[in-house]
Amino acid sequence: MLYNAKNCRLPIGNTYMDYISFGKGAETLIILPGLGDGLKTVKGVALPFAFMYRKLAKKYKVYVFSRKNELENDCTTETMADDLSFAMDSIGINKAHVLGVSMGGMIAQYLAIKYPEKVNKLILAATVARSNDKIKSTITDWLDMAARNDHKALMIDNVERIYTEAYIRKKHYRMMYPFVSKISKPKSYERFILQAKACMNHDAYEGLANVTSPTLVFAGGEDKILGADESIEPKSLIKNSQLILYKALGHGLYEEAPGFLDDILLFLS
Repeated sequence: MLYNAKNCRLPIGNTYMDYISFGKGAETLIILPGLGDGLKTVKGVALPFAFMYRKLAKKYKVYVFSRKNELENDCTTETMADDLSFAMDSIGINKAHVLGVSMGGMIAQYLAIKYPEKVNKLILAATVARSNDKIKSTITDWLDMAARNDHKALMIDNVERIYTEAYIRKKHYRMMYPFVSKISKPKSYERFILQAKACMNHDAYEGLANVTSPTLVFAGGEDKILGADESIEPKSLIKNSQLILYKALGHGLYEEAPGFLDDILLFLS
């Protein structure tokens, strides 16, 4: 198959975890997606992901892990890192570079804190060391929309907060708003709600001082979800780290920044 793309499922406890893999490189790169995983896992998207990240696929064996299909009511970003560690052991990944985006970055932090032997280089994109009032306010609004079963409002609010005005216009997203109620609507919002609450309770602030992996932090100067200063904070806490700040971009920097993947390749090389 193109890019050696594969859709996979891993048993974990009494449930399972969807993940995908692509690429044939000698080194392993793990990607952890954001809160959108609560609405739709990576099930069935190996080929489009492989095409989207084909620059990475040329050099690395890439894995993208969803969270477990059924999450505990008291799950946290820390317990999700424990699940990821289990998944790595189960499929024979001893050590990998790890890229965590938004909520995925929160989980990646705990993986690097608790399982340093498993993390080669760490990349944190549009994420924070600890939750803050801005995040809590945003997620509270999203939870209210989910409680009302108003998926259209939830999707529109996501787009408006994640991307810059220029990018929204460029992609003609607002033309699609009448149809977004049908996009990624889950049968239940339970996974989304549990992951959203885990984001609101995230706090790896103290532990980041113990991270030994070389780390690259990406931040957006116009982040409407995290706050610009807060998304820079991991750089000040992790000793062996560097920062790339896209001053004019927001939370969606991982899609908007034209050099995002090139910056990652340069850091990993």
